Amino acid sequence: MAEHADTPREFIPFRFRVALYDGQGGGLLCRGAFSEVSGLEANMAPKALKEGGRNWGEVQLAGPTTFPPIILKRGITEVADLWNWFDMSTRQANYALRMSGTIDVFHPEKPDQPLLRWRITNAIPTKFKGPDLSATANQVAIEELQLAHEGLELERP
Repeated sequence: MAEHADTPREFIPFRFRVALYDGQGGGLLCRGAFSEVSGLEANMAPKALKEGGRNWGEVQLAGPTTFPPIILKRGITEVADLWNWFDMSTRQANYALRMSGTIDVFHPEKPDQPLLRWRITNAIPTKFKGPDLSATANQVAIEELQLAHEGLELERP
C-alpha cells in the first residue's frame, strides 16, 4: 500500500485529513485525520422583490449565504494542537484567533490520492469532545470537534 509523504501509516484508515492554517501568515498550525465530517453545506435565503406591473410572480434576488458548523468526528492528531487551539480561543480569551483550512477527501482504496478538497475560511472551534475513557475500550483521541466558519469552497484536482 502506498503511503503519502505527509500521512503517517496510522492515519490511513481515516479518509478525511484536516489542516488548519494561521489566517495571517499562512503557516500550518493544526492537523488531524477524521473518519467522519458533516456540515459541508451553504444555504442562501433568496429575497423576493415585488415589481410594479409584474403580476405573475416575484423577482427572486440572491440573499445572504449562511454556513452551518462543520462537525469532525472520530479523529486523531499527532500532537494536542487542536485542543490547544480550542483552549486558546475559549479559556485564554483569544476570540479573534481564526484559522483557514482544508479538508481533503481521500479514496478509500488509494489513501495517497485526494479526490477533492474543501476550503474553509475564518474558522473558530465551538465544541471539543474527547473520548470516553475506558481500559477495555478502543477509543480515538478526538471524538468530536465543531467549527463555526465564514466560508466554504470546493476544489477538484
